This record gives sequence, C-alpha cells and structure tokens, in this order.
Amino acid sequence: MTIDRNPSKTFPAAGLLPSRRQLIAAIIASPAIPAFAQFRVEVTGVGLTQLPIAIAPFRGEAQSPQKIGSIVQADLERSGQFRAIDAAGAVLDETSRPDVALWRQRNADSLATGSVTRLADGRFDVRFRLWDVVKGQDLGGQSFVVTQGDLRLVSHRIADFIYEKLTGERGIFSTRIAYVTKIGPRYSLWVADADGENAQSALSSPEPIISPAWSPTGGQLAYVSFESRKPVVYVHDVATGRRRLIANFRGSNSAPSWAPDGRSLAVTLSRDGGSQLYTIDANGGEPRRLMQSPGIDTEPVFSSDGRSIFFVSDRGGAPQIYRVGASGGNAERVTFTGTYNISPSISPDGRWLAYISRVGGAFKLHVMELSSGNVTALTDTTADENPSFAPNSRLIVYATQQQGREALMTTTLDGKIKARLAGQAGDIREPDWGPFQKQ
Repeated sequence: MTIDRNPSKTFPAAGLLPSRRQLIAAIIASPAIPAFAQFRVEVTGVGLTQLPIAIAPFRGEAQSPQKIGSIVQADLERSGQFRAIDAAGAVLDETSRPDVALWRQRNADSLATGSVTRLADGRFDVRFRLWDVVKGQDLGGQSFVVTQGDLRLVSHRIADFIYEKLTGERGIFSTRIAYVTKIGPRYSLWVADADGENAQSALSSPEPIISPAWSPTGGQLAYVSFESRKPVVYVHDVATGRRRLIANFRGSNSAPSWAPDGRSLAVTLSRDGGSQLYTIDANGGEPRRLMQSPGIDTEPVFSSDGRSIFFVSDRGGAPQIYRVGASGGNAERVTFTGTYNISPSISPDGRWLAYISRVGGAFKLHVMELSSGNVTALTDTTADENPSFAPNSRLIVYATQQQGREALMTTTLDGKIKARLAGQAGDIREPDWGPFQKQ
C-alpha cells in the first residue's frame, strides 16, 4: 500500500482517514456517549495458573452506593491471575475468623472479608481482612475513612493489597487510564479508573483530540489538539486543568511521548519537510532533530531506561518499527514478522514490545519479547489500535472493534484473559495507561 505522505497523518489503514490510524473517522461516525455512562467489565478466557480466591460480600454493602466486594473481585479477575470462588451467602466481616476448612472444601486458597459503614458525617468507614485459608493465616488488612466519591478508589486499593500479598508484585488497580470520546458535537479527553469507571473530563473541544500520553509521575497528559485547525502538542496538568503549549511549529506537530525522567518529550514534526522525529524540552523551546530520513518517521516511544526511542518508519518501503539512540544516530529495524507494523508500546520493565500488525487486511495486536525476538499474536479481532502497557507490565489496554462498535479491551501478555470495557452507548478510543500512583 502506498503511504499517505500528508505530514499531518500517520500510517493509514486502507480506506480510512488516518489519525492514530482510525481515530477521526471512527469518532465522527460514533454515536454520543453520555458522560455518566457506566462500563461493563466482561472477562473471558482461562489462564494456565490462576489463584482461587473468595471475596465475601462486605457487611453493610447493600446500603453502600458502591459494591466494594464486586469491584475487588472484578479487578482481580481482570488481572488474569485470579479465579473467583462463589462466596454468595457468606456472613462475614473483617472481625470474623472464618472456618478455613469450609473454604478449603470450596477450593479457595484465600478469602477476603470486610465491611462498609456510613458515618454520621456522611463519610464511609471501609475495612477488610485477607486470609490464607490453606495455611489458616491472617495476611493482614486495611481500613479507610473516605467520602462517597472515593469508594471506588478504596475498592481498587483493596484489590492492590490482595494482589501484592498473593503474587508478590504491585497491583495496578488504583492506576488510571486516559482515553478520547466524541460526545455529541464535542471531543473529550477523559481520565478514568483502570477499569474504565469513574471517568472525569480533562478537556472538551469541538475539534479532535488525539494521542494522549501520561507523564512518568502521572500528574500530566501530553496530547495533540486540532483546535487551531492543525495538530498542536499541549501538556495538561490533570489536577488543575492548566496546560501549556509545547509544539506549534509550521506544519504538523504530533505523537508526543515522554522521556522516563519527565524532562523532555519525543514528537513528530513536519516543520522541515516530511514527518521526522525530534525531542523537545517538557516546557517547550527549540526542538532537536534526531535523524535525517527520506521517509516518514512517526509514533516515537522511549525505552523504559530512556536510552533509545522506538518509532515507525516507511524507510524500507512499508511501515516497520525501528529503534534509535535517544540522542540520535543510526536506526536499526526491530520488526521483521509481517509487512505492516505500527503503534509501538514498550513495557515498563523493558522486556516487551506491543504493536499492531496488519495480517491479511486485519489489524491485530502482537507482542514481541525483545530479548529473543519471539512474536505472539494476542487477538482474533481485526481492527486493533493503540496498545499501552499497565505499569506492572502484566496487562495491555488497547482499542478495537467488536460487533461493529469501538471498545477498550485489556489482555494478558499471553492473550488468554481478556476484559472488555464497553460503554452502554457510544465508542471510546485512544487509551493510554498511566503510571503507578503515589501511595
């Protein structure tokens, strides 16, 4: 396929307006999604080794506006590491000493119990405890006093505690994702919980918003806005809503990616002709060009150690993923499986490259182990886009189409466990998974 050399565009799928491959065409065609829409979390697949856990209904949960136990269970199942054991009918809280023999008979290895109580001032007291029912050990617990608006966050933190206690790795359930929707005539950039719930609008515009990218600390989002009727890069402070202009040079300014130290960004600019890679200070200023390339270079992303930048280029005749030193130099090709590979994402642990490969006209999510070069196809869908790793490198969020509608999905690295985060109406696009939050 001939590459479209309009410098405001990235590599397109045949017949679609490209902007992160499908974004503008897909959003323009999508129905409105109400800002209050809730998400269904649909988990499918079975992993090879999953830890069986029972989450007993929290005492007082029926009177709580959020079902703590259900949120915790959905988080753990979505991780692919846990299998839920039915705990319906159990009457327990964090003060109970459970009959571990009973739970062993139900094939549970662990049990979480807890309570939620509304206080006189309107806040909620949430408590829980985790048990190893195989060893009969109390693994500890936590308590929180929070407003109603923080009940979901508390649920995610409980899931994080359980995940870390039972796997030895930090949980990612209290992290955040960013994504883009079109609501009526306006485009919106959303910040939401890692399960897609509790979305808060960070920006709304009558013109497209694309390519959101979290800063390493999770306090800022870089993105591209077309509000000036051309692509321009901004950095947006999530807490205050303040933003600063980073790149508004002649031509196209697109595809921002943060360096791990947060001091600079890699961007794609067409100020000197075709789309080329530059780095620029996180406060703006004069960009520095990385290479001289006769082709289109775009979609830069830093390696986890900050020493190199992965990017997409058609310098070999078709889009493939390459790597170059963060200060420039000679580029080396990374992808050799497939003839059309785009949208690179590097896992925070530096082990994995996720990307989209066109296979027989279908766009599918793939993952490569960088040390060996081994590639695995993760999906059976045909319109996957924009992969982004969870901060523990165990899950990938991506956009795709199911039954003719856009949706966000998460998948484990082996593709065996997938979860669909689907709005009740409308489509969601352009996901980026934020870093771990400060405790």
